[in-house]
Amino acid sequence: MKQPTVNIFIKTDSHYQVDRAKVRKAVSSVLLEKRVRAKAIVSINIVGNRQMKKLNEKYRKIDKTTDVLSFPLSDPSAPDTFVYPPHEELYLGDIVVCYPVAVEDAGEEDKMVDDKIDELIKHGMLHLLGYHHD
Repeated sequence: MKQPTVNIFIKTDSHYQVDRAKVRKAVSSVLLEKRVRAKAIVSINIVGNRQMKKLNEKYRKIDKTTDVLSFPLSDPSAPDTFVYPPHEELYLGDIVVCYPVAVEDAGEEDKMVDDKIDELIKHGMLHLLGYHHD
């Protein structure tokens, strides 16, 4: 299967250095693995602890920071009542990664920070595609 067509928008504060090429590869690899053939759009935001805590408070009603959050554009379990033309891009949603938590977790797991971010992006992508864990 050929590499999926995907537009990936990455936003990060200047003091959070991420390997953008590796992030793009992580997104594409999940789409390829899950056989997503539609042109897709994904937004990635790399944030600090304060911003992640605010998002958790607002959307999950928990008062702490976490490593990754995913915000799918639509609920994949809802019935799909629209047929999208093949030229339309599928906007999957947003993934938010907390850089300081990724750094801490990478140290505890003896991984490179970029590898941990790669893992979190893939995890977030699975959520955007409707895969959930218990």
